[in-house]
Amino acid sequence: MTLLSGALVLLAVFNFASAQSPVSAGAFPAYQSDVFITVIYEEPINVRNGPSTVLYDIVGTLSPGATAPALGLSPGQEWVKIAFPNAPGGVGWVYIPNHVTLSPGNLPIVEPPPTSAPLTTATIDPTLAAAYAFEPTSTRLPTFTPAPMVTVPRFTEEVQVESGNGFPMGYLVLGLGIPGLLGYLFSTVRRH
Repeated sequence: MTLLSGALVLLAVFNFASAQSPVSAGAFPAYQSDVFITVIYEEPINVRNGPSTVLYDIVGTLSPGATAPALGLSPGQEWVKIAFPNAPGGVGWVYIPNHVTLSPGNLPIVEPPPTSAPLTTATIDPTLAAAYAFEPTSTRLPTFTPAPMVTVPRFTEEVQVESGNGFPMGYLVLGLGIPGLLGYLFSTVRRH
């Protein structure tokens, strides 16, 4: 009986010690993995609920030197899914490059969980919307004013020009044209 009770005490101490360690295989009985991560970064690293710093929220941190069972890799193999009891569902994701090391072993590629909210929500900025809210002003429309009536002048009386009272214009044209023609001929002959 003493040997059996001593073994039970030793088993209870081992279970208590493994439950008190930050992360160990005994603390995650649902996740059996022989691959572990070890935090190598100088400061605590964030544990997220998915493999992205933009799409997923922080669910906790791991201190430098802490270890946790690794459950899988993201499709790009930059994030590792770990057993993390403080996260919803008991799993979290940590960034691998320059933050953690993986112990030797094979890990499956795991699809990331769905995001909790869309990246952007359709919102309208009230200040911007107010800048484009136009109210029509009450102005009078232009009125149509018809053009005045066009009156066509009508001559009822015929005016006749008398031919005997003036100097005939044809004589004046001939009288000035002849000296002009003589001057043109004189200048042309002189040029040669």
